[in-house]
Order: sequence, then C-alpha cells, then structure tokens
Amino acid sequence: MADAESRPRRQAPGLPLPDTVALVLQGGGALGAYQAGVIDELHTAGIEVDWVAGISIGAVNAALFAGNPPEKRLAAIRTFWEDATAALPDFSLPMHDAARELSHEWAAGMVMLGGVPGFFRPRLLPPAFAAPGTPEALSFYDTSPLRETLDRLVDWDLLNNGPVRLSVGAVDIQSGNFRYFDTQDEKLDARHIMASGALPPGLPPIEIDGCWYWDGGLVSNTPLTHILDRQYAETLIFQIDLFPAADELPRTMTDVVAREKEIRFSSRTRTVSDERMRLRQERQMVCRLLDKLPPELMDDPDVQAVRARVSEYPVSLVQLIYRANAWEGGARDFEFSARSMHEHWQAGRTAVAETMANAQIVARNILDGNTAAFDLTQR
Repeated sequence: MADAESRPRRQAPGLPLPDTVALVLQGGGALGAYQAGVIDELHTAGIEVDWVAGISIGAVNAALFAGNPPEKRLAAIRTFWEDATAALPDFSLPMHDAARELSHEWAAGMVMLGGVPGFFRPRLLPPAFAAPGTPEALSFYDTSPLRETLDRLVDWDLLNNGPVRLSVGAVDIQSGNFRYFDTQDEKLDARHIMASGALPPGLPPIEIDGCWYWDGGLVSNTPLTHILDRQYAETLIFQIDLFPAADELPRTMTDVVAREKEIRFSSRTRTVSDERMRLRQERQMVCRLLDKLPPELMDDPDVQAVRARVSEYPVSLVQLIYRANAWEGGARDFEFSARSMHEHWQAGRTAVAETMANAQIVARNILDGNTAAFDLTQR
C-alpha cells in the first residue's frame, strides 16, 4: 500500500477523504428518519459517499440514496418520510414529557391499527383465515405499498449501474443463514429491499429466486461486517446506530420495554464493531512489527505469509448514535408521526454537525493511515 501522505485525496471542508467513504445504516423502523438527517447533513458538509449498506429501514434509506442522482437524492428521501408520516401530522403543540409520552404512545397505537402510508397496511382478514404457507398467513400487514413506493422513488437502473455501491442484508428463513445482496454481484430490485425489512410477524416474508427471506436484523442489525469483509481501499465509515448501548436505569414498564430493545439491538452492533476494530488494530500492530525485522528476513516465506494474513486497509469508523428523548419508550421504532420524524431528522443533522466540529481528530487518523473508531457527538 502507498504511504497515506503520498496519495491524492478528495476533500470535504475540514476533512480529507480516503479512497472510499461508506455509510452503514441499521434497522430501527421510524428511527430511520435519524439516518435521513445524517444523510442530509453529510450532503451539506460536502462528504460524498461511495458505498451504502443497510438493513431493514436502513435498506430503504440506502436504496433511496443509491437509486437517485445527488441532486434528487434528498428530495426522494424526504418524500418517503413525509408520505410515511402523513397520517399523523405535526401540530408542534408545547408539551411536558408526560403528555408527550402519551402522545407518542397514542401515535404508535394508531400505526398498529392503520399501518404506515406508502409502507404497510393491515390485512383485511387475520392470518388464521388465510391458506397456510401464504404470506397472508404469515403476517399481520401487507407491504405491497412499499413496493409501489420504491418503484416510484428509486431509479433501479441507476441503483444497479451508478457510482454508489449498495449492499442490503436479509435472512434465509429455511437455512437461517444471513445473506447480503450487493450491486457489485447482482441486480437488485424492490424485492431485495423489502426482504431486508420483512420483520416477522408483522411483515410478510419475501421470495427471491425460490428462497424466502426475513429481516436481516434477526441475525445482525448492522451491515458493518460486509463492508469490512469486502473492503477494497482505505475507508472512512459512518455507522449510524439507532439504539444506544448506555442509558439510565428503567423507572416504568415503558422504560423496561425501551431499555430491553436498546440492549438487544445495540449489543450486537457494539460486539461486532468492537471485535472487528480490535482485531484490525492488532493486525496493524503486527504489520508495524514486521516492518522492523532486519532486511534479510523480509523475504522469508513465513514472514511473507504472516504479512499476507495481517495486511489490511486502514479504517476510520465514525459512530453516530441516536440517543432517545425522555418521552420515547419502547414504541419509538414504530411511532411514525410527523413530529417525531422531524425531531429525529434534526437529531441526525445535529450529530453530523457535532462530529464535523471535531473533524480534525478523524482527519489526523486518516492522514496517519491508522485504524480507529470515534464517537464525537455530545452525550
């Protein structure tokens, strides 16, 4: 690999960009509006993304990103979120936390009863009345509105042949194996995006080439591993975490539901991120040690074999973590109100702005060619 200082780099204001910039979008339902805010502010900061990987709602945002040219991208993402929250408009009335929590739970209840416009709708008959084995028997909601929305807002030819690489993850129901669909390997369409977000028992499984798939979040809620496994150059990764690992002790049953969900999803993300970054840093140490060997050992077959095993491209992992408001309980991931959407969107923008205010820390790591993870947002 060439020396990090010698390679020409793209530039964003205050931040040198390596060869590849990737965006990692996990699942989290209505919290996906936070991802939209991150995308919005990254655009404002002049950061061009080359590769976007998503699971569940992250796959939807990823498809809208990769399937639109830069000048139409934000409009498509905003249209999706405004349509999805249109049934619960934003009146922005002042409320204290208790009243806001009641409003929040009421809005989530309305979603359970009526679905989400352009996303999913309740089935007319309960699953028990449907023929066994059919999607109608295996889910409470119909996701055909999502297929129509994706076909309307995504340019599939651009998505498959354009400059932004797309990867989405889903789980094969019969084998239980995780699978990534990647535009570098195959053509993707609405089925692949819907499969990544087919969370049972609410949403139906999706059939692709004779196999049936459920939401990728059942196995792993972050597609970080796919990017690291397929990495082909020095990479800056923005990983958007929708569930924080650390939070306060629960005080009510609503808090218990919320905290259980945070731990369940964040633990997988944290375990994957921490383990992969630790292994990479250890391998980087081995590479530095090999460089100190005397010249007569450099061509030794064992030394070359070890170097081949431990040589990897540097990674700068920037974590952008959504931290819930006091009134958000266990229903935050399916509360699709316009007010919450606007607040989540703004929170995403704020997280990027706070990170860019400390961008010199990430910039130094990129220029030094090191591997490290960063959380530069205010807690």
